[in-house]
Amino acid sequence: MRENNTSTQATALQRDPEHNVQGWERAGSVATGVIMVGKGLRKGGLFGLIQVAIGGVALARGITGHSSAKSLLERGRRDLDQIRTKIERSGEELQALKASATAATRTATVTGNDSLETPKP
Repeated sequence: MRENNTSTQATALQRDPEHNVQGWERAGSVATGVIMVGKGLRKGGLFGLIQVAIGGVALARGITGHSSAKSLLERGRRDLDQIRTKIERSGEELQALKASATAATRTATVTGNDSLETPKP
């Protein structure tokens, strides 16, 4: 089921919560950071400073192996998966309740006074 897949992913992410950037993504962040810092230093001025700052963030992301933005996105995705699971479970419970109510009304017989049409005095 989907719940097992979600819990497996969550467990894999929780093994090392400090390192959520790995492999080629990490190497790419380091390379991009170095290039952007170099270009920003050569360019100078306000735009160069902005480029150095962005390159520094990419470089730090690659060196530490952690991205706060990615962590927030992963947490949001986990939350959405949990909500989807709860909604699906509620839908299944509602279907079962409907089936139970339908089955109960097939065998039920109404006797006595219908209080809406002819209320008791």
